[in-house]
Amino acid sequence: MVRKMWIVLCAGFLTLLGCKEETLPKPKAELRLEYPEAQWDTLETQRFMFLFNQMASVKDQTTRSLTLDYPKMKGTIFLNYKKIDNNLEKLLIDAQKFSYEHSVKADAIEPVEFQNEKARVFGQFFSVSGDAASQAQFYATDSVEHFVTGSLYFYAKPNYDSIYPAAVYLQNDILTIMETLQWK
Repeated sequence: MVRKMWIVLCAGFLTLLGCKEETLPKPKAELRLEYPEAQWDTLETQRFMFLFNQMASVKDQTTRSLTLDYPKMKGTIFLNYKKIDNNLEKLLIDAQKFSYEHSVKADAIEPVEFQNEKARVFGQFFSVSGDAASQAQFYATDSVEHFVTGSLYFYAKPNYDSIYPAAVYLQNDILTIMETLQWK
């Protein structure tokens, strides 16, 4: 009996010593990423020109493609040019099909029509949310001679929550490319 009492007293004493302050859960924190305001410069190719963010470096530029690399965001915008040769319908179908191939992993794909009558630029922008490989695609055309496609990729495993701020920033850069695109 004395032994049981001794064990109960020791357990009670240890409980009192171990509970000096109440443990509280840590509050939820949100990642705050801020990117600098975009500074724009003109990029000219043989077939078109547009404004691009100076944060990007132009890489792998050929007569039919170029890459805008954003090393601080670990993201890249790929642009490809195709000449229309009685194949506009096929180019449109291929561009739209490519955008919707990401629907397997995407939570949503939001298409937005784009028209700039004055510059003769018509197209569609696809914003992708979720853990898809690409967070945005677009195409732009004059419907007669020129056709440009573009896509945004991050060189990291897709985790939408982590890349969301950078994805929104670069999607705005893509919209600026579309808005300022001019054919030669």
